[in-house]
Amino acid sequence: MSDTLIEFKNIKKVFDDTVVVEDFNLEVKKGEFVTLLGPSGCGKTTMLRILGGFELPTEGTIMLDGKDISMLPPNKRPINTVFQKYALFPHLNVYDNVAFGLKLKKISKKEQDEKVKKALELVDLEGFEKRTIHTLSGGQQQRIAIARAIVNEPEVLLLDESLSALDYKMRKEMQVELKNMHKKLGITFIFVTHDQEEALTMSDKIVVMADGEIQQIGTPEEIYNEPKNLFVADFIGESNIFKGTMTEYHKARFCGTEFDCVDDYEKDMVIDAVIRPEDIVITDASKGQITGEVLSCDFKGTFYIVVVQAGKNEIEIHSLKNYQIGETVGMCIEPDNIHIIPYDSSINHYVGEITKSQEEGLLHVEFVDFEIDVEPSRIIPGATMGDGEVVGPDGEIIDTLGLYVEASFAPADADLTDDAEQGLVVGNIFSFIYVDDHYRYTVRSKSEEDYVVNDEDLWNQEDYVGVIIPEDKISFRIIEDKADEE
Repeated sequence: MSDTLIEFKNIKKVFDDTVVVEDFNLEVKKGEFVTLLGPSGCGKTTMLRILGGFELPTEGTIMLDGKDISMLPPNKRPINTVFQKYALFPHLNVYDNVAFGLKLKKISKKEQDEKVKKALELVDLEGFEKRTIHTLSGGQQQRIAIARAIVNEPEVLLLDESLSALDYKMRKEMQVELKNMHKKLGITFIFVTHDQEEALTMSDKIVVMADGEIQQIGTPEEIYNEPKNLFVADFIGESNIFKGTMTEYHKARFCGTEFDCVDDYEKDMVIDAVIRPEDIVITDASKGQITGEVLSCDFKGTFYIVVVQAGKNEIEIHSLKNYQIGETVGMCIEPDNIHIIPYDSSINHYVGEITKSQEEGLLHVEFVDFEIDVEPSRIIPGATMGDGEVVGPDGEIIDTLGLYVEASFAPADADLTDDAEQGLVVGNIFSFIYVDDHYRYTVRSKSEEDYVVNDEDLWNQEDYVGVIIPEDKISFRIIEDKADEE
């Protein structure tokens, strides 16, 4: 018999023509502690509300214990939710808050007393029945909210950013408390947070989300040590990310040095190498695989954050030792501490259509966000323009009107500007990561197209920018079917 309790199948959610969740597929086992983790706006709370019945999916199915609950109202689901604001009733004491759901079910007073007592014992607040809500600390209020949720003995407990209102020390304590409660109760917990440390501390399974889609599903160890893409590597913990190439079997070159590694990809493949700061060992300059100069060394309580300049690269290292600014040091990295991610070659590819031929011998191509006039030979090798017609390399006349064209460019060949009029396209900075000696920005246009640009300057998320793409840096090719490229 399957131990799967919850199954999300192809869930999609659209609000006012905006897709907020798409192609969400996930299986949750009975008794698991699953965390939906991601930045604000990634769709994690929407998925929690869909599971709780507070939102209905636009497409897809939710199965609970083999039954379709997609359209069931919240009160018909064996699921309870602890909200971010707790939603306790200030005019009721602790007992009445916890017993609220039991009273709605018209359960006898004796049974209410027994269930409330047991719930308060589970959250270590026995004897608090007569206390008023305003006399409780933030951590105690959170426990009361959990007690009110578990007193109904749900199969699933949903927790929506339920630790975010607590101070740092209390939040750390409650992470341990929640994990212990999960073990005592034996029910399925689904927790939503943007805090990576919370997710790594408490979860059996982490679902990393971004932009309404699942980026990776795995155990905390898998997510941290084997990120599937650069978003996960950058979002979960701290990472040094370097652009490089595979030089041969189990060898990669980055930071001007060839390193042994455990990942195997084909020779000359462009890659991103991800190394965690705690996995770099500082040694004598003469013994290091690479050397550099210490730029800063900041004490963080249990370790120092050491930043070293090695050539064009700034490298962050977590060390137990203090180093002097200006000191030359060596750095060593073990092969199994280098995680290789193949470079995403799918970025910056856009499909347009040839709409007309220009008298000056150019083809006019219209894309979603921009239009451009291009010489025929740049789209069809060997083609020329004669008497307003495109002539192929073999002398044949080519009817280009309506043909689909793919345009592409490398992130390093574009620039950002705050003068939108200068840009071939414009949009807002959606996300960015630091790679080598520059930032890799994703700019999203109004049409929801993404443009990836390398830039040394630091821009802010949501900045409105223009993307300058020199025409001679854009590659073009005819494609057979627009749908195949999309």
